[in-house]
Amino acid sequence: MVVKPRLREVAAVGEIFNKLTPTSPGQEELKKALVNANYEIVGVFGPTGTGKSLFSVLYGIDSVLSGRSKRFIISRPVIDVVSGREMTAVDLGEMYYSIAISYLRDILAGFIDWSSVEKLISEGKVVFADTHYLRGRTFDESVIFLDDAQSIPPESSIEMLMRIGSNSKFIVAGDPVLQKPQLVRDGASVVREVLLGEERARVIDLGLKDIVRPGAKRGIKLLLEARMRSRSLSDSERNIVDAARARAPDADIVTVTEFIYEKRKFEITSEAAPDALMVVKEGYIGRLIGRRGERIGAIEADTGLKLRAIELTLDLRQLIRAIHPVSWIHKNIVDVDFMGPDLGVKVQSSAYGAFVGQRGCYVKFIDSVLRKLMGVGVRAIEVPEESVERERKREK
Repeated sequence: MVVKPRLREVAAVGEIFNKLTPTSPGQEELKKALVNANYEIVGVFGPTGTGKSLFSVLYGIDSVLSGRSKRFIISRPVIDVVSGREMTAVDLGEMYYSIAISYLRDILAGFIDWSSVEKLISEGKVVFADTHYLRGRTFDESVIFLDDAQSIPPESSIEMLMRIGSNSKFIVAGDPVLQKPQLVRDGASVVREVLLGEERARVIDLGLKDIVRPGAKRGIKLLLEARMRSRSLSDSERNIVDAARARAPDADIVTVTEFIYEKRKFEITSEAAPDALMVVKEGYIGRLIGRRGERIGAIEADTGLKLRAIELTLDLRQLIRAIHPVSWIHKNIVDVDFMGPDLGVKVQSSAYGAFVGQRGCYVKFIDSVLRKLMGVGVRAIEVPEESVERERKREK
């Protein structure tokens, strides 16, 4: 029998890191993982504004100041937002380090006097490393932090992992959903999958509920809207949009996704499942539906399809509710949030089978539809009834 080592936490955490107070269960989990000596690697993944960089950078600075580590190595790709090209230290020269220093200064504002950080940089205790020039290097007794891993190829993320030396901790952060390049396998998604099965590694997924940065939620909603508006529509989807514009010209339609093929493929026969979903900008749902449903009824008559409409908000439960073949299933959905590159749908145990469907047909159907609509998949997570009750009591 193999006995796993008991997890133990580092007792000596400096005052800089202790200044940081988690504001969500996900951030609390991240803070505990960072100070846990049994985790050589910590991967944290989630949307912008969830505190991934803040917690990681403060831990690295604190480790150097308190003497737990000799160096804090920061590696973060610099991306040209116009071309999407990653710029190297050779491309940018001194500007590369100016950008890196500005990034660090923004994160640390309010937590530590900048002159103390400048001293650490001048002494070589805080080092900026370009992901392109790491071969042959080894980082011993260091905290190594790779940020924005979604912006680099998977091979670069793995190369960074190979640089871990003795008595070091590697932290990798990224957004494998909203900020990753479309239609490619990004570094954050791949390295997350690798770490899930890795010994002495911990993966933490942060979601919308973990966002603390002002304006981040609005930015994420606008990003989702931009992604949906840029979708290429099929002929049947264009017909729905044209009918909607004729019957509800004042409704701001973001996109339409039709999924008759998916219904046939996964043998969805329930009357609760529509043929297509219409997404409108928040505040415009009444204009699309009409006072008594006459507008959407006319659009259905024009197209011959069963339609459903939702507003684009960050309450992702309504999205699942709108397309799931079981009409009452929303009553048993505990939470819907980003979980790595997918949406994690937490469902009470009593309704888990109804959510998944026979041979997983329902969850496969929803997964297929959301990949068309948002470019994300779906994972169903069974939640015991007692856990649901504890969560409800905590919220009260």
